Amino acid sequence: MSGGWNTIESDAGVFTSLIENLGVKDVQFEELLTLDPSELLSLQPVYGVIFLFKYPTDQPYATPEGPRDGSFDNAASENIFFAAQTIQNACATQALLSVLLNKTKDVEIGEKLGEFREFTMVLPPEFRGEALSNSDLIREVHNSFARSSPFADETDKTGAEAEDAFHFIAYTPINGTLYELDGLQPAPISHGACSSDDFATKVVDVLQRRIARYDTTEIRFNLLTMCRDLRQRARDFGDEELLAREERKRRDWMFENALRRHNFVGFAGEVMKGVVRSKIAEGGDAAYEKWVKESLERRKNAEQAMRGRAGGGHGDGDVDMGA
Repeated sequence: MSGGWNTIESDAGVFTSLIENLGVKDVQFEELLTLDPSELLSLQPVYGVIFLFKYPTDQPYATPEGPRDGSFDNAASENIFFAAQTIQNACATQALLSVLLNKTKDVEIGEKLGEFREFTMVLPPEFRGEALSNSDLIREVHNSFARSSPFADETDKTGAEAEDAFHFIAYTPINGTLYELDGLQPAPISHGACSSDDFATKVVDVLQRRIARYDTTEIRFNLLTMCRDLRQRARDFGDEELLAREERKRRDWMFENALRRHNFVGFAGEVMKGVVRSKIAEGGDAAYEKWVKESLERRKNAEQAMRGRAGGGHGDGDVDMGA
């Protein structure tokens, strides 16, 4: 029986480290900042892309007649890895595996994932999803990249307070066809003929059509490409500058992933206690009360200044792209 799955961020460093911890070699993720095919082409070879988007709960993406774009390929599941999503919060890792487990001729996925693929390919999609959800290895690696938090929000949110739902899906060329692999759909979605060479152009066209169906104010999308480890390219071409840049990036990812695993409430509490002790030592309770009053006044002034710069307090808020 599987335990729970936590949400993880749509982040290149998280996804790269996650698949490496599953045994995958010489593969990394890069965030795409534009829908320009040239950006994808610059990262060749590209194995697929992972798309994060706000799930349209009010307008179903597919009907019994088919999806709003492309067509269901019900027979494809017999030959490619496609799994139904059967548990909440697993869609990020499921999207990654939807690409990786269909690229075994191009990517070294490792012994454990190889065994998982061999075991699940004889199963129908719904049972593949159950097998993924019940994999201790995959779940534990996935959860190791969840943000640590000592707090649990148990309030029921409804209406405008309810959080938007976000979902991960994969696009990848398989056997000459561009497939959209979404575990919430009944089958792989075919977007027509597509080779590895024209994947960049064709997937961008599909994504542009999809994004165009949203309100023009909706900007909460994230796109990550799965490509060959750029350090390997740098070594192949003797590009020392690229190699140094990619090694720095890996060190940054390692540091950021370490921070995600820890919460700092205890640390902040100890710092605060130390400050309070020092203020009391300086002048007793009166000095402490004065410090608190001055701190609150500074915060009030800072908030007023920020509201003024934002034109009366209507500036944009932060957007959480985790799922």
